[in-house]
Amino acid sequence: MARIISSEPLIVGRVVGDVLDPFNASIRMSVSYGNRQVYNGHEFFPSTVSIKPKVEIGGNELRPFYTLVMTDPDVPGPSDPYLREHLHWIVTDIPGTTDATFGKELVSYEMPKPNIGIHRYVFVLFKQKRSKCVTTIPSSRDHFNTRAFAADNDLGLPVAAVYFNAQRETAARRR
Repeated sequence: MARIISSEPLIVGRVVGDVLDPFNASIRMSVSYGNRQVYNGHEFFPSTVSIKPKVEIGGNELRPFYTLVMTDPDVPGPSDPYLREHLHWIVTDIPGTTDATFGKELVSYEMPKPNIGIHRYVFVLFKQKRSKCVTTIPSSRDHFNTRAFAADNDLGLPVAAVYFNAQRETAARRR
């Protein structure tokens, strides 16, 4: 029995709208930090996401390639995100049925550092039409636009996405 991948949590969490256009998820993507799986809307402490996560990609086609993007649409704060979006990571040419370590890291992983409010950290997966199709590298991490990046590199709509929330840790929360 095929598992239906629902994008409803992405709509409720305003990821669809703020970052992405509506899309149908068609590939299984698993994101985990250590032994903790990322689920839509779950909260992580910034100290637990300091090292890049393991991102596994499903699929059953004969070796398509994927591009992974991680952004924060809530910079500097969710009530006035005038730097939207802040780019945290880009990996391209990831072969299907493998993980992100098999791809080419275009923009190195930057750990989340939310200062004000609760931030959403969004992982978006695009299916590439061919290998080495991503040619536009962002000049800045701030004011990144996932939709424009996808259009500039002919990536189309996402095939998977997931997000988590994080907020600034106080000394008491770190203990």
